[in-house]
Amino acid sequence: MATSDHSVIFALGGNAILPAGHAGTIDEQYALTAATMEVVAERIVAGDRVAIVHGNGPVVGNILLRNEAAKALIPPMPLHICNADSQGGIGYMVQQVLGNELHRRGVSTPIASIVTQVEVDPADPAFAKPAKPIGPFYHDLGQVRELRERKGWVLAEDAGRGYRRLVPSPRPRSVVEGDVIRALSSQGAVVIAAGGGGVPVVRRADGALQGVEAVVDKDLSAALLGRLLGARMLVLVTAVDHVSRHFGRPDEEDLPRLNARELRILLDEGEFPPGSMGPKMEAALDFLADGGERVVVASTRNLALACAGRSGTQITA
Repeated sequence: MATSDHSVIFALGGNAILPAGHAGTIDEQYALTAATMEVVAERIVAGDRVAIVHGNGPVVGNILLRNEAAKALIPPMPLHICNADSQGGIGYMVQQVLGNELHRRGVSTPIASIVTQVEVDPADPAFAKPAKPIGPFYHDLGQVRELRERKGWVLAEDAGRGYRRLVPSPRPRSVVEGDVIRALSSQGAVVIAAGGGGVPVVRRADGALQGVEAVVDKDLSAALLGRLLGARMLVLVTAVDHVSRHFGRPDEEDLPRLNARELRILLDEGEFPPGSMGPKMEAALDFLADGGERVVVASTRNLALACAGRSGTQITA
């Protein structure tokens, strides 16, 4: 195996594990993960130090559905526990698939999944305006009122499909297990961390950590992890092959290359909505501002070429 100082953070969108429109069986999840891990394995064989962050949107949604379905038999768990559960399950699958892919190539590399806490600011404005939809749809208005009154949830109608719970999405400030992750990475381990953005926690007045009912954007956490590890490249694996201007319109235009100044202008002009490409572009700017050299945005199908700079969207400082 070649040696390199190049450290790469792969941030896998939920669609790289369980895309919309699929049945969601574990066999499907393994097959989709394997397609992405082939490319990750290539980077490891080439000598890159790799860390992986994964989304958990569809999976944690299913965990919340199980909460709802079994609430008469088993006490429902809070969101931060469900997030930690998803980190363990998805991390196990990713590390096994990647380990098997490396074994097939004759390479032995330690891989570790870390259940990761991400500290957020209790004064973050996001806590005053929950906006991230999670969990099942509710159609019974009586049940909606009961959840609002009994649990204090914020629920809003979602595009005619029913009501969903909205939770805050504060920005990550620090990775609690950062020292452990950095130590493992420096010893050559592939680290799977900050799954689903990490479990959001706040620090109480006595210094103790406490989980909160919120979610953290996984791309912003990936950028933070990139700074922690001194990564040179951040790879955002998503549902589209490129970042686009005027997305979904007749004049849609792929953007194969951008620099940070151009990206900031487009973001400020509202080209990238908060609920889709916006957080990825914020993460790209954070990563580059913290010393990263390149951000790649690509889908699984063009990921290998994109990592080589020949496809996807390439964003530089």
